[in-house]
Amino acid sequence: MATSTGSRLGYIRVSTGKQDESLQHDALDGAKVLKRNRYVDHGISGSTTERPALSALLSDAEAGDTVVVYKLDRLGRSTAHVASLIADLTERGVFIESISDGLNSSTPTGRAMLQMLAIFAEMERSFIQERTRAGLAAAKAQGRTGGRPKATDRKQVRQAQSLRDAGEPVPDIARTLGVSIATVYRITKAKASA
Repeated sequence: MATSTGSRLGYIRVSTGKQDESLQHDALDGAKVLKRNRYVDHGISGSTTERPALSALLSDAEAGDTVVVYKLDRLGRSTAHVASLIADLTERGVFIESISDGLNSSTPTGRAMLQMLAIFAEMERSFIQERTRAGLAAAKAQGRTGGRPKATDRKQVRQAQSLRDAGEPVPDIARTLGVSIATVYRITKAKASA
């Protein structure tokens, strides 16, 4: 059985600038993670993929190290993302310890629980895909299509074409209709030269 022999690296994240990470620091103090081995993302949502401190931690972690977090949700908002990070770290020989969840991948029970997390994440991905497909099919059956609503209706298209045929500058047409210049070019044709 593999055991943790390296450094204990802590990761702390708070979502907003107003939140305080002292609770997480206290938990890492209790878990004997040195302050110099802590990576902190302050004011960054878990759903954000660009988290500088987490990226640095993942880059620095080596086989035998243990990544310690207050709760697994500090690593990411979605189960799928957390499971992916855990799988990557485990494959590299890095252990994961979640203080308040009571999980430690250096123990057989901890490894089993983390594997269950990965299974649930895979199920979550499947359910989301199923719901998305069902929702799109239902919308299509009701005659709705996805995407952004059109910026113009038929009346505005005719008006734009009339103004363009009359030689009105495209920026002026866009201002008149309250649409972008690109929209005017897209919905009209240049007057054919005689």
